[in-house]
Amino acid sequence: MNLINKSLILGAAAALTFQVAGCSKPAEPVAVAPVPTTTVGTDIDDSVVTASVKTALLGESEIKSFDFKVETRKGEVQLSGFVDSQSQIDRALSVVRAVAGVKSIDNKLATKSGVATVGNKIDDNIVTTRVKAALLADTTVKSFDIAVLTRMGEVQLSGFVDNQGQMDRAIEVTRGVDGVSGVGNEMSIKK
Repeated sequence: MNLINKSLILGAAAALTFQVAGCSKPAEPVAVAPVPTTTVGTDIDDSVVTASVKTALLGESEIKSFDFKVETRKGEVQLSGFVDSQSQIDRALSVVRAVAGVKSIDNKLATKSGVATVGNKIDDNIVTTRVKAALLADTTVKSFDIAVLTRMGEVQLSGFVDNQGQMDRAIEVTRGVDGVSGVGNEMSIKK
């Protein structure tokens, strides 16, 4: 045997000894990650349901679906926004119930009050933008899960939040935004 082969054999033996010695060491405690409340599959399924609901609503001439926000969590579809009449709410609920994957509907739709003008709509867009920015700037509010709609200064918050404290903080932040005349809470706590 030459010197190189002896070195390789000795090196392999040393490595094997190191591995065996490491096996007798008592195991260190392993931190267990918390179990997620949803899985990637659930999130994907919810995205498909949301897209299907939006498509179904867009296909309905009786419904002005551009005033709707659609959020889905574990098959529960939350509808929020402003519509012209109760009959539009009823039709929207009927359309959503027919969509595959919808397990339940959380109806947070409201009827519009008063006549909106072009000026109101521009002001409402500005207020919505300000509210979204304020929610994003607040570290305690996970604002990506909160939808914001504004109608004549009245802000409607909807979506799913982690807990009551997050919901309360979102309302408090929204009330502090310039141009907000009132806040409607249509948020739900994640199950």
